[in-house]
Amino acid sequence: MGLLMAIATVLATVGSVRVARHRVNGAADLSALAAAKLALIDPENACGRASAVAAQNGVELTRCAVNDDVADVWTALPISLPLLGTRTLTGRSRAGPADPTPT
Repeated sequence: MGLLMAIATVLATVGSVRVARHRVNGAADLSALAAAKLALIDPENACGRASAVAAQNGVELTRCAVNDDVADVWTALPISLPLLGTRTLTGRSRAGPADPTPT
């Protein structure tokens, strides 16, 4: 019975880490898209919008850089794991206009 409980705990932990990883990466993607949308129109407020989108998705925007029309953002999400304590997952994403010329 103890072995089954240990296996169930490990599987639940792995599942929650995977969900958190998707959450932090998804929030990074959405934040980068929000910043890239404003990069040409209002570059000063692009990172502020990215921060707001990250907060709405339950993660923290740790870094944001807008170079010309490309937004580069980093997000973080602290999670608590049994026996391991608190860990921080990070995500990164870049967004900008598509290149009209094929490579």
